[in-house]
Amino acid sequence: MEGSMTEENKKNLEFIEEVTSNVDEVQKRVLHEILTRNANVEYLQRLNLNGHTDRETFKKVVPIITYEDIQSDINRIANGDRSPILCSQPISEFFTSSGTSGGERKLIPTTEEENRRRHQLYGLMMSVVSQFFPDLGNGKGMYFMFIKSEAKTPGGLLARPILTSVYKSSLFKNSNSRVSPYTSPIEAILCLDSYQSMYSQMLCGLFQNREVVRVGSIFAYAFIRAMRFLEDHWSLLCNDIRTGTINNKITDPSVREAVMKILKPDSELADFIEAECSKDSWEGIVTRLWPNTTYVDVVVTGAMSQYIPMLDYYCNSLPLVSTAYASSECFFGINLNPLCKPSEVSYTLIPIVAYFEFLPIHRSNEVIDSISIPTPFNEKDEQQLVDLVDVKIGQEYELVVTTYSGLYRYRVGDVLRVAGYKNNAPQFNFIRRENVILSIDSDKTNEIELQNAVKNAENNLMPFDASVIDYTSYVDTATIPGHYVLFWELNVNASSPIPPSVLEECCLTIEESLNSVYRQGRTSDKSIGPLEIRIVETGTFDKLMDYCCTSLLGASINQYKTPRCVKFAPHVELLNSRVVSSYFSPVCPKWVPGSKQWNNTN
Repeated sequence: MEGSMTEENKKNLEFIEEVTSNVDEVQKRVLHEILTRNANVEYLQRLNLNGHTDRETFKKVVPIITYEDIQSDINRIANGDRSPILCSQPISEFFTSSGTSGGERKLIPTTEEENRRRHQLYGLMMSVVSQFFPDLGNGKGMYFMFIKSEAKTPGGLLARPILTSVYKSSLFKNSNSRVSPYTSPIEAILCLDSYQSMYSQMLCGLFQNREVVRVGSIFAYAFIRAMRFLEDHWSLLCNDIRTGTINNKITDPSVREAVMKILKPDSELADFIEAECSKDSWEGIVTRLWPNTTYVDVVVTGAMSQYIPMLDYYCNSLPLVSTAYASSECFFGINLNPLCKPSEVSYTLIPIVAYFEFLPIHRSNEVIDSISIPTPFNEKDEQQLVDLVDVKIGQEYELVVTTYSGLYRYRVGDVLRVAGYKNNAPQFNFIRRENVILSIDSDKTNEIELQNAVKNAENNLMPFDASVIDYTSYVDTATIPGHYVLFWELNVNASSPIPPSVLEECCLTIEESLNSVYRQGRTSDKSIGPLEIRIVETGTFDKLMDYCCTSLLGASINQYKTPRCVKFAPHVELLNSRVVSSYFSPVCPKWVPGSKQWNNTN
């Protein structure tokens, strides 16, 4: 078995060498393949591509698009139209993106072939990691994996997050069917009840603690939630290990049965865990409880970088490995140097997966914390797009992708910076999601959405002759789950004070106005805490402007605009020092699985 794995790793690494050495040829071939097999789809026929597969005609005829440009086509597929609208192969399901359109999750079409391609790329990724950690096959991974609820479109196609699709797939189940590479039984992963799923996965991870050689979760935030869960529940977990039973709160019969196949009474292990968890400090708890752990497998780029200090605290500065760069639209690339520092992570885009183009981003001197709103596309922008081999070191680009499953010159919304090369394949740092200002878990809230939410909430103040003079926001991750905080400076009428219940209602109105991914995180997943409004003293935002316009930060008063999100520590400290009162959302906002428009028609 080990010999065959080594052979497979060798083949995978040779394959990476080959495709990164012939990037332009591979990209030309990929575009030709995509356009040949989809030549008769309605979308390309509408554009009069007329079967052309060369790059020049493609770039001349096919426009750059966003999700909104193809939403009507996607809605037709969702409603049951099986004709080849975007893709010649049947759409097997929709991935619900964490990005939203009109407050609802985007529906990204996928095919069976695309899912197999992702699985192949996962194999490439593990071969890369195995170079640095050759003994992975001798132990297990304690990964915290969770599914989310899924819905069916009116036409009967499943719509669900990509990870839910992966964990429910036969490819994933088959890879776990003989000897599972993970400590979590599949039944615990597929349990929709987040408490039962987390408890069972943690219990199995603790019981198999000596077998664990790697730990992780897809995103850093989920792993930190797991450690906080352990802090709150270790005594119950120890009791289960000591007695070889499972707590009565775990009521799912399939989960109980799966856990009981793993669990046996072990008072010595229970005493050891109890002794470690009873200590004053939880620093290094991961290496203390799982002593053979070699690395932590979590995404720590982009918004997840805010959790690096907490990960280092719990994990005793084990290597934090961000293995891959992927989204609902496409699996993009692999980190070929997994032992690099989190701040230096770069991903090599694998040229066989899709056809990549890049729009250069020209940034003016920006004030710290300022957010740029993307401008609509024009013909000049289209002419500026460059191919994968033509990007320049140090330049930032927005990624544009053409996939096998029916997206053509689609703006992904990710901003990347060229960091270096693997052979002649560029490597990219992930910089940010365009225009996302608040993110805790998979939620992504942009400036316009927040502005509209504040406007809606401000209506609650009108009966009291009050209004919001200015506002900003930040993500507070000092507590788990993290939560959104808004700083409000109010114009109030002294003779008409605002009752606390009205400001709590403002919190809820904002939450009700945010997108469905946020509301699901609050309501179903419990991964986001209640939104908070902190009222600040009059003149606070003038002070913030004064601070930003000091010579140190170099912002001109003429150019200054209030940042709608603050991340720079001195800004947060200044605002917090002037808080006079704070209010939390009293209940969870409304959320139901599926799209609002489907729920209205059913």
